[in-house]
Order: sequence, then C-alpha cells, then structure tokens
Amino acid sequence: MNDTQTHHLSDQLAEALRQRLRKRQRLPVSTYRLQLHAGFTFRHARAIVPYLAKLGITDVYCSPYLRARPGSTHGYDICDHRMLNPELGSEVDYQTFVEELVSHRMGQVLDFVPNHMAVDSVMNPWWRDVLEDGPASRFARFFDIDWHPVKPELDGKVLLPVLGDHYGLVLERGELQLAFKAGALALHYFEKDLPIDPVQYPRVLRTGLESLQAELPPDEPCWVPANWPRTCGSWRWTFHSTT
Repeated sequence: MNDTQTHHLSDQLAEALRQRLRKRQRLPVSTYRLQLHAGFTFRHARAIVPYLAKLGITDVYCSPYLRARPGSTHGYDICDHRMLNPELGSEVDYQTFVEELVSHRMGQVLDFVPNHMAVDSVMNPWWRDVLEDGPASRFARFFDIDWHPVKPELDGKVLLPVLGDHYGLVLERGELQLAFKAGALALHYFEKDLPIDPVQYPRVLRTGLESLQAELPPDEPCWVPANWPRTCGSWRWTFHSTT
C-alpha cells in the first residue's frame, strides 16, 4: 500500500467515524437543572424523572457529582475525580437514576469543570501530596503553582494564607501543634491538618536523642552515631497571615 492509498484509507475511516458520531449525537431541546447535594440525592433525582418527562424535559442538567468536600451544596469543590460523591448515593443509586432517564428517553448534561478542586489538605489527596513533597510530587504539575516567584525566599515553596495572626504570635500562643497519626507527622492549626515533608522527619525524631543514646549500650541495634548528619535539604511550604 503506497502513501496515496494510506491517506485515502485514513480519510475513509475518519469520515466513517464522523458519520457514526453524528448518528449518536444528542442535542438537548429542553433541560432542567438538578442541584445535587446531601439533601437531594440520586434517589431524589430518579423519583422526579417521570414528572420531568411529562413536562416535556428532554435532558436533565446535573450539578457536579464527583466526590466533593463533605457538606458541599454545589459540588464544585471536588476532592477526587475518580469516584462519585458518597453523599449523593452509591454506584447502584446512580445507575438506577440513569436507567430511569433512559426508560423515559431522556438524556443527561453534566456540569463538569475539571480545574475546579477543593484546596483541602485532608480530603484532597492530590493537594496533600503536593504539600508534602512539593515540586517532587507527581501531582505538582496538576496545579497552577509558580515554583520560582519573584521573592527568592519563596522559591520552591507554596505560600498558604491560613494563619489568623502574625506567625510569631501564633507560635508563641502554641496554636501550631505537631502531631503523629497514621504513621505520619502533621502540623495542626485548629481544624487545619498539614503534612510534614518526610525529609524533615529527622529534625523531630532526633529530639532527646542524646539522652536516649546515653541509656543504650554501644552494641544496641537502634544506637545512632553521635556524628550523624543533622542537616538536610528539602522543600517546604510556608505560612502567610491573613490579617
């Protein structure tokens, strides 16, 4: 097969695909917005489908229903694009809703904004990973972060506007609490839960190390040499006062 024949075959396949898509294309004639949240779930949506069909609605226009921040009433603060929002129901509930639409020959339009996500360090695993590993995070490129801003002191960092007062005052009042749970270190600031860069763990774990070493014999497996390096480079996020 020569180049001319190859191009001709490609054109034929492309045209066949276009024709097939045109046949499957659905243009909404009349839509009805369904604002899904914990008080109006997939089951509620399914229940009103027959009524909407009688009104002449051809397609329902659903608000975002991927997993969002708990309690979200709009659904735009998405935390995980890979699953449905559990507050709206189960996979079975969703499938039953879709089947009800199909049975009434109705379609569905989804309000979907890929770049809308919740900046929640607990519920959003991608964002938490970025806060923990910085530019090295596999999700770093998913967010519009300027890793090399004008201010050199912010190079390779994320500035978080979460403090309610100046950093020094917050620190003196003991409002920043270091915690250990689920096998990881985190910094708590009231309801905020922020991850600690693993490279910084030795700075915490070395606290009281000398006194502990004094109680252990030199042949103890957990004994650490006194000249163990005490500094290491890493990325980090930093605080910004909102006042």
